[in-house]
Amino acid sequence: MTDLDIGFFELADAEDLASLLEEMQAYYGVFCPPHEAVLEGIRSRPQASEILLAKTDRIVGMAAFGASYPGPGLKPGFFLKDLYVANAERGFGRIDWTAARSNERLLRFYDELGGDRKEDRVFYRLEGERLKVLAAKA
Repeated sequence: MTDLDIGFFELADAEDLASLLEEMQAYYGVFCPPHEAVLEGIRSRPQASEILLAKTDRIVGMAAFGASYPGPGLKPGFFLKDLYVANAERGFGRIDWTAARSNERLLRFYDELGGDRKEDRVFYRLEGERLKVLAAKA
């Protein structure tokens, strides 16, 4: 098995990450800006965003996430935005969020905003002892 190095994105990773993101866009069959625009987006991404990379001799996977607060017990957490494994002006192209299924008033509000319910997604949370167990494996 090839050694896998896991670490946070550094600017020196920009070119390889751009290639992986272009592959991801092609995989999903969605628009991908020109290579230079992808690089600029990586370099000027919002401060609160984080990217974790999996590398062998190249980047083979990435996880993009953002910090969130408050979480359970008023502790910080993070929301995993994208997880992908290889086979201008801070403009955002999409907003994702979650809501409790039981809060009909809130769901109606989000529906009225024009949000699309993504029933094909499942929301996961890892916390407490299970999070510590996973962290111990790293």
